[in-house]
Amino acid sequence: MTAGPEAVRPEVPLDEVRLDIAGMTCASCANRIERKLNKLDGVQASVNYATEAATVRFDPARVGTDRLLATVEAAGYVATLPAPPQVEEVPDQAPDPEAGLRQRLLVSAVLALPVLLLSMVPALQFENWQWLALTLASPVAVWGAWPFHRAAVVNARHGASTMDTLVSIGIAAAYLWSLWALFLGDAGMSGMTMSSTLLPEQGGGADELYLEVAAAVPVFLLAGRYAEARAKRRSGAAVRALLELGAKDAAVLRGGVEVWVPISDLAVGDRFVVRPGEKVATDGVVVGGSSAVDLSMITGESVPVEVAVGDRVTGATVNVGGRLVVEATRVGAETTLAQLGRLVTQAQSGKAPVQRLADRVSAVFVPVVLLIAVGTLVAWLLVTGDVTAAFTAAVAVLVIACPCALGLATPTALLVGTGRGAQLGVLIKGPEVLESTRTVDTVLLDKTGTVTTGGMSVVEVAGDPATLRLAAAVEAGSEHPIARAIVVAAGSGLPEVVGFANRPGLGVTGTVEGHAVVVGGDQPLPERLAPVAEAAEAAGRTAVPVGWDGEVRGVVVVADTVKPTSAAAIERLRGLGLTPVLLTGDNPGAARAVARSVGLDPDRGEVVAGVLPAGKVDVVRDLQTRGRVVAMVGDGVNDAPALAQADLGLAMGSGTDVAIEAGDLTLVRPDLDAAVDAIRLSRRTLAVIKGNLFWAFAYNVALVPLAALGFLNPLLAGLAMAASSVLVVTNSLRLRRFRSATA
Repeated sequence: MTAGPEAVRPEVPLDEVRLDIAGMTCASCANRIERKLNKLDGVQASVNYATEAATVRFDPARVGTDRLLATVEAAGYVATLPAPPQVEEVPDQAPDPEAGLRQRLLVSAVLALPVLLLSMVPALQFENWQWLALTLASPVAVWGAWPFHRAAVVNARHGASTMDTLVSIGIAAAYLWSLWALFLGDAGMSGMTMSSTLLPEQGGGADELYLEVAAAVPVFLLAGRYAEARAKRRSGAAVRALLELGAKDAAVLRGGVEVWVPISDLAVGDRFVVRPGEKVATDGVVVGGSSAVDLSMITGESVPVEVAVGDRVTGATVNVGGRLVVEATRVGAETTLAQLGRLVTQAQSGKAPVQRLADRVSAVFVPVVLLIAVGTLVAWLLVTGDVTAAFTAAVAVLVIACPCALGLATPTALLVGTGRGAQLGVLIKGPEVLESTRTVDTVLLDKTGTVTTGGMSVVEVAGDPATLRLAAAVEAGSEHPIARAIVVAAGSGLPEVVGFANRPGLGVTGTVEGHAVVVGGDQPLPERLAPVAEAAEAAGRTAVPVGWDGEVRGVVVVADTVKPTSAAAIERLRGLGLTPVLLTGDNPGAARAVARSVGLDPDRGEVVAGVLPAGKVDVVRDLQTRGRVVAMVGDGVNDAPALAQADLGLAMGSGTDVAIEAGDLTLVRPDLDAAVDAIRLSRRTLAVIKGNLFWAFAYNVALVPLAALGFLNPLLAGLAMAASSVLVVTNSLRLRRFRSATA
């Protein structure tokens, strides 16, 4: 039977498991693990370098999880099954997972700086300075560069090579040559100074040290590795932030008495109390009381929903009205909140592995450089018979080819780009984000809190001139968002209300200035006011009838208002070659009204309304299967799975932590102009990174032959390598001049 994915019969049910993988250092590692797993009979695997995880679908009759783990370990990496989900209590994370890497970087940098100064500034070369340089450089070349040496050994065991291979060999060659020159050559003699000749000499090189190369390269590349690690650490933060949204404890009714218990102690059938302003502890059904519940965290619906006995409520939503008694129907891993967490995890794990340009080219570049170095050594020995000259030229090849500039290409551009982005209200999480911005052609926009403000406001008052004033006087006693919008619109100086009452389904009542006022509820409208209510409902707005003395005399229309910058920002998104689509859990009427107000055409499919969180993910997947590259802009928990599933997720910083963590880009400014700037800046940063990589490789292509022909000694090669790094950094600094689209 043929191995691999094609051997899996469609009718055979497959199990799915997620493996956490440690030890990967580049995208080629992920590709190698993926190939190994897919060679197993009945296995379909996708390995994600960015999230350090593998999603594996397998036939349990032909292969088990132990075999999967053993296969990954046989490839030289560590694989583990993820811990069971903890919904009730989120385990404490390590305070700083990069502490070890940062310590290695800082110690190496402190030791390498004096070595660079001593080696590059002849005026500082006191008597026997070389031994101090050796003492300082040795820990850097061995301990500081240990991650690269270890990765090179692992790759070599499996017949592979990456940039780690070249880094390790280059560092080792420079360091070992320096040891040879110190102990067996003339470099260890008292009064020795570095040679200033630009061309290698016959028999020269025995008094040259390359300790600055052995010390500088690890520092530069450790800095890049540290920046990358910080970006990747956030891959699991979305689920942690999501779980933390839930309530921590609940007031359970036991024997008619409220007892506060941890969420972990809740069981199906328990009855608990939810007071105004509190979160609903878990999914359940209302068995006592009535209120309004803010569902925006889950559905994106901007208007709180009235609930009464028999209605279902969702954990983590907020009670904004009266006291509720809820009977738990789902707890723990079965709640809606936990299911959203799983959606985020699945969407993140399903992303394609990041293929960095440097790693792809290194598959050819590294072996070629090694062959050139060996060929240089052999050719010089055959032509000149001079061992010193031959080894000098070979080391020069390795040093000039050592990818210092390649290591700086991404982190320096990312550092400058993210710094400029922060000034403009755009946070870029990592280099893997940038590649998606170049090919994105469709952008999905959440409505509530993204295109609109997410807050209710009065947009129209019809009828008697006293309508707003009397309605606000009564609503001043309510905490409902619509009530607050009416009160804000009326301003100060409201008359007092007597006998305020909130009657579920019948609105709020009270006596104001001798009038019995009723606000809201199912009050019959007179003919002159009915068109106002009908027009409001057709536009997705909420019409609140206001009556007094037994007759409806006015209507207050409230709505979620569109942000003033949304229309112009959507037009700018079109200018970037993107097709904007409004995607929301709100009702179709409200969605179509908002879409038209910002220049979107519902008749051209630019509005998708009434979708729940899982539905938003399905919309993204459907577009992706049709060949579209999708960006998603959102701010709520309901957007988190779609943000993670999208090729590019842009989270509004004014939204929830889970949305921010699930997104690839965070927009600190609460308007869509930030999304335009984010895509423009990301594309510009990606272009700079590619330019850096091009010049770094071009430098290698141009100077490696010169080194092989003997026109560069290793010292000059080290200087040239430093010059290439300066070029990369200077090119990256151009991003500081990036300007906002609205500037």
